Amino acid sequence: MRLKLVTATSLLALCLATTAQSVEINQDGANAVKDTLTKLLPEDMAKSGFISVNPAGTRYEIIYDLAKLLAKVDPAKFAINGLTPFSTFATPLDSGLWNIEGDNKLNVSGHFKGPDEKPTDFAYSIASLGYTGLFDPAISYLRSGTFTAKDIKVSSKSDTEEVHASIAGMDQKLSSTDSAGGNGRIDFAGSGSMSTFVEQVSGLQMPPIEIRADSIDFDAKVNGLPAKQIREIVLFVLDHLDEKELSPENSDKIKGMLKDAFPLLASFSETIGLNNLTVSSQMGNGGVKAFGYNLAVDGPSDAMRFGFGMNAQDISFDSPLMPANYSPFLPTSFELQLAMPNLDFTTFGDALMAMDFNTKEPEQSGDEIAKKLFRDGRLAVEFPKISAKSEVYDIDVTGKIEGRVDTEKDYSMEATILARDLDKTIAAVQELAKTDPDLNQVSFGIMMVKGFAKTDADGRSRWDISISRDGAVAVNGQVVKGPDAPDQDQELETDQEQEPDQGQDAAPAPPQQP
Repeated sequence: MRLKLVTATSLLALCLATTAQSVEINQDGANAVKDTLTKLLPEDMAKSGFISVNPAGTRYEIIYDLAKLLAKVDPAKFAINGLTPFSTFATPLDSGLWNIEGDNKLNVSGHFKGPDEKPTDFAYSIASLGYTGLFDPAISYLRSGTFTAKDIKVSSKSDTEEVHASIAGMDQKLSSTDSAGGNGRIDFAGSGSMSTFVEQVSGLQMPPIEIRADSIDFDAKVNGLPAKQIREIVLFVLDHLDEKELSPENSDKIKGMLKDAFPLLASFSETIGLNNLTVSSQMGNGGVKAFGYNLAVDGPSDAMRFGFGMNAQDISFDSPLMPANYSPFLPTSFELQLAMPNLDFTTFGDALMAMDFNTKEPEQSGDEIAKKLFRDGRLAVEFPKISAKSEVYDIDVTGKIEGRVDTEKDYSMEATILARDLDKTIAAVQELAKTDPDLNQVSFGIMMVKGFAKTDADGRSRWDISISRDGAVAVNGQVVKGPDAPDQDQELETDQEQEPDQGQDAAPAPPQQP
């Protein structure tokens, strides 16, 4: 028996994996759609009858009755109430695409026991879930679509924890275009938003916490996706799950499919933004007016750049655990951006293709193949921006660290630190030191660092810091630390290389002249 696919969305996609050869809607066509789906399922699931397809005017109605899948489940382990069938309507178009649409709702409750045998009650409800889109059988995915959900509620309760979450509404959009160059790849773009997000968590070991956000917005793009090749790879894997070992022919085939799919994308970007995020608890309250997250991968396949960042604006925090005289040091805003350039996915893909998928202990381990991402074993991490601002400080940092993936010793760093109103920071630390004498050392250290600073035209203090691979440190061109002493282990290795091997005869001395 083969467990090839179980998620409802994938079932829908693969059930339409054949092209729309005719616009005529009849029972034979409905049976064909059903057969295409059920042949991908384990025999007991296929015979359960949880999927049915019927002609419905100019389209097919696909009905999913998930309750039939649970008929043999032990109700003491898992039980669900209110699970009613839901429908998706599929219309074959002359273009070969399918129009997909549906409008359903969900309101279920039940209980289950986990591995620890502890019971958990749950409830899920969606007042309305509507969607429409164009499905492409050639890639088993949507070319475009819109999705809307309203009044989403989730809750769970066990002996130790209780969670309640809700979303007033959610909207999503998906679009696609063929990638430039006519290579059969596709560019996808998606965006969406959620409104009035609320989550409440409480438990025996923690006080109640409530998290709220007025809205959550997200946007994502992926360019150059080999969607058709990915579909073929997935179908190949599903068709060979039961095989303990691939034949040489099939091994070469899957390698060829993977090679055709590389690189898996030309670029990828994702941004998520939360507006008016608040966290409330008995220990205190906090929040940010805007919080953002971003992720990006782009560049040629042999020199891709991975970037990550987050930022927060108008940060607030109020807690009895925080002494009032420390509150000026809490950041009111911050930003972090980092990147890893020159990732070599071309060499990585070549190494992956060289693997023997049947070998239990491959010649190249996963770690060794992962190292192929870094050209010549060198790793670089860039910090385009790190900034933090409060009532008493305003700091910006940019820099780059270079090293190797096989050692922590061989590295270098170039960084620039800019600080505005440094005297204000020193005064604030000195004032705080009146109640915390240990901070006198911090104040003294900041004043020492100030002595190395240069002053920019805008009045900010600047430190250009350089750390060489030999351990030497310079600040604004002034050497503050010389190179490290030679490593003892390295010296020993060098001495051993210079000494003749005792297991071999030494070269004879030249004859002495009379």
